[in-house]
Amino acid sequence: MAGEKVVIGMSGGVDSSVAAYLLKEAGYEVIGVTMQIWQQEDDDTASENGGCCGLGAVEDAKRVAQVLGIPHYVMNFRKEFEENVIRYFMREYLAGRTPNPCIACNRYVKWESLLRRSMQIGAEYIATGHYARIGKLANGRYAIRRSAAAGKDQTYALYNLTQDQLAHTLMPAGDYEKSRIREIADSLGLCVAHKPDSMEICFVPDQDYASFIRENSGVEIPEGNFVTTDGTVVGRHKGITHYTVGQRKGLNLSMGKPVFVVEIRPETNEVVIGDNSEVFTDRLVCSGLNFMSVPDIDGELAVTAKIRYNHQGAKAVVKRLDKDLAEVIFEEPVRAVTPGQAVVFYDGDYVAGGGTIIGRS
Repeated sequence: MAGEKVVIGMSGGVDSSVAAYLLKEAGYEVIGVTMQIWQQEDDDTASENGGCCGLGAVEDAKRVAQVLGIPHYVMNFRKEFEENVIRYFMREYLAGRTPNPCIACNRYVKWESLLRRSMQIGAEYIATGHYARIGKLANGRYAIRRSAAAGKDQTYALYNLTQDQLAHTLMPAGDYEKSRIREIADSLGLCVAHKPDSMEICFVPDQDYASFIRENSGVEIPEGNFVTTDGTVVGRHKGITHYTVGQRKGLNLSMGKPVFVVEIRPETNEVVIGDNSEVFTDRLVCSGLNFMSVPDIDGELAVTAKIRYNHQGAKAVVKRLDKDLAEVIFEEPVRAVTPGQAVVFYDGDYVAGGGTIIGRS
């Protein structure tokens, strides 16, 4: 508690800036750290890339730290980010899946790497500006809890944190609405009080994922066939990295009706299209399981499951199939179950666990 040392990841945004202030007010010894993860050595190139990757983030975090009267350092995590986020991102797209790089970054860079270095300098905790809360349950386990700001809740992207990581993490912004966070920043005169939120993938600033993968992987992504679910060829696609399940725009197909991506088949280089009804399913299989509020599944577990960040969640039952495999069966069909995305299980306000979607079952 009071007097304990905490390292807070300062992205240069308003949320982590106010989180640092709240921790200092609570009596912690606060050290601000901005994680340098952008791969470009050229300062002009790096400064053009916003979010938590650009040089602008470092400068904003420094200014905030000066106002708050806390030390601020920059730590180099380029290697960890390259290995665990960028390479993963490209590998998944090339395999016909749609990854969530923010989840990988949270687990392996913002937590695993930052926590390790923070412990080495004597810190008891790390902290972030995420809109989420951490609770210790009656069963002795730590779990992520939905934030007070329902519209900004970030628990989905934190489902795979470990028990040890949660035990050494603080998330003070989770108790506040976004509007209140900005009010606090304004009252302190922080330069980031009205800074816009970073919404896109930080290392692909133009959001042209296919071009990024082609330029950075050295792999030429070939064109292939659009096919219907019965195998009929109906056109040519630009390469599987251009598509994701549920997509309608950018297909450039004249079918006389709206069509959507139903499946991506990297083994045959086909993109399967179909009617909107064909994008729905009532079950999926997932792997890469991580349990949080519960130690594991004992038989079946009734949950509310989210299949993407902005999904409202749907009632479902989770069944263990194998050591690292589970089936999720929904009460009603859900749209666009996408391989590579996370499915996160909620028990009320708490995250029970989650995994990576393999596909329909």
